[in-house]
Amino acid sequence: MQVGNARYLRADDVPETIAVFPLSGALLLPGGQLPLNIFEPRYLSMFDDALAGSRLIGMVQPVFGDHQEHDPASEAPALCQVGCIGRITSFAETGDGRYITSLTGVCRYRLIAEVRTGKAYRTFRIAPFGADLSGIDDEAAVDREALLAAFRAYLDANKLEADWESVERASNTTLVNSMSMMSPYGPAEKQALLEAPDLKTRAETLIAITEIVLARSFGDIDTVLQ
Repeated sequence: MQVGNARYLRADDVPETIAVFPLSGALLLPGGQLPLNIFEPRYLSMFDDALAGSRLIGMVQPVFGDHQEHDPASEAPALCQVGCIGRITSFAETGDGRYITSLTGVCRYRLIAEVRTGKAYRTFRIAPFGADLSGIDDEAAVDREALLAAFRAYLDANKLEADWESVERASNTTLVNSMSMMSPYGPAEKQALLEAPDLKTRAETLIAITEIVLARSFGDIDTVLQ
């Protein structure tokens, strides 16, 4: 996996511990780009430290819904067990104390244990998903026609438009991951897309979520998808 000026080919190329940035509803996938507006002091400090080191940040969602749990001895929220490592590939200072940055996805990871560092932000030992670093996805297994049909139905139902020339030129990997990251769905749906084991399953998950949303909003899904 080539990300910016760095190459990550094996799990050993990723640090054993990483600072995490909990952000509900944000989805970063390997190869994708996630823009961020950083303004909280603890996360400004985290990005300062990352820029001085590996330039890697672990994006992760706080636990959501009925499964949300808190440690009564800690104010820190529980986190989802799977997140995605991003490399800082774009960075700018605004002049008013904020950072405008962009992360490019490296690989997914699983949280193992929190590491106490004395910093204001949280750090965890992680287990990276080594398969993400191969850059190999079975693009041919994706049902591109079904994916585009669901995408077109969603746009039509919401009176939105897309650059179809760019969509048609995109590879299946780019199409699936970009649509997943840009989708307007909630934290649970975003986590399901993140944790999908492969590209085919992620595409099927995205189609299923879109069909459910359309059915809830507009009733007859078969009519909407025609």
